[in-house]
Amino acid sequence: KMTEFWLISAPGEKTCQQTWEKLHAATTKNNNLSTNSKFNIPDLKVGTLDVLVGLSDELAKLDAFVEGVVKKVAQYMADVLEDSKDKVQENLLANGGKVLLTLFSFIFKGVNQIDNDLKARASAYNNLKGNLQNLERKNAGSLLTRSLADVVKKEDFVLDSEYLVTLLVVVPKLNYNDWVKQYETLAEMVVPRSSNVLFEDQDSYLCNVTLFRKAVDDFKHKAREYKFMVRDFQYNEEEMKADKEEMNRLSTDKKKQFGPLVRWLKVNFSEAFIAWIHVKALRVFVESVLRYGLPVNFQAMLLQPNKKTMKKLREVLYDLYKHLDSSAAAIIDATMDIPGLNLSQQEYYPYVYYKIDCNLLEFK
Repeated sequence: KMTEFWLISAPGEKTCQQTWEKLHAATTKNNNLSTNSKFNIPDLKVGTLDVLVGLSDELAKLDAFVEGVVKKVAQYMADVLEDSKDKVQENLLANGGKVLLTLFSFIFKGVNQIDNDLKARASAYNNLKGNLQNLERKNAGSLLTRSLADVVKKEDFVLDSEYLVTLLVVVPKLNYNDWVKQYETLAEMVVPRSSNVLFEDQDSYLCNVTLFRKAVDDFKHKAREYKFMVRDFQYNEEEMKADKEEMNRLSTDKKKQFGPLVRWLKVNFSEAFIAWIHVKALRVFVESVLRYGLPVNFQAMLLQPNKKTMKKLREVLYDLYKHLDSSAAAIIDATMDIPGLNLSQQEYYPYVYYKIDCNLLEFK
């Protein structure tokens, strides 16, 4: 789907309506080159030309800032929804696309607020998500590293004994027969037949073994030579309960935050998007006055180009408006700075032109 719009303006002919009709006819008569609509900008109070030239530069900066925030909100929405990008794009533009053009000042203030709120909310939610992922990661992965809390039971251990202690050992499946043969003699004072398989993953078994405390170091050392890895683990019911509770708490918190966060993102996406279109409207107004002069007399039009025929559309627009350049052409030869002709900043056309690119998500 084409999500690029061209916002253009041309001077009023006898009337602005005529300018509109001419454009509409030219772009629709040979197989629709674009879908068009009038883009009405209220008459704004025009100050001096100096003020407009200054405003033109400020608006360019504001435009870039607001577009950045719109894209940040969209991108974060995609992260939070963990959804397909096309779906998120649709979801957003359904809200943002119906844009009302009532101009207001305070755009910067409003959008700046959205930017700051987004930072705060995103950081809170990302922290939560990160902590939860860390806990989940603890309970996944190989037996050498994963948390063992949820795979062992109280009865697998000799607890509260002054002399005896139970160790947990990760035994590669390939070496399991060796373990059965060897473990009782790896060190002095291993309790015979005290080893059982408690759990397994793809490559290894988790076994327990009980021995005298003073033989532990010796046992660990010997076990390593046979590729039996003793895990550093103390059975502690309190701690395990706390871990489980923490996991449930984070999971509940994440669910609780998700709904309000998505709602906030949708609402503020709309706000930022509308602000962005307002900035474009202001830019068209300022550039049109700078180019076409006073009294204010121009028609702004919004075109949604047909993707396949964009080149053709450019040619049709050029034919319609190249006469506007006869005056500009003479000036362009002179190497002076002309208000409204920011040649360095974007492609130049004989008509005022701004692109509104609604491909808000980087499709990675």
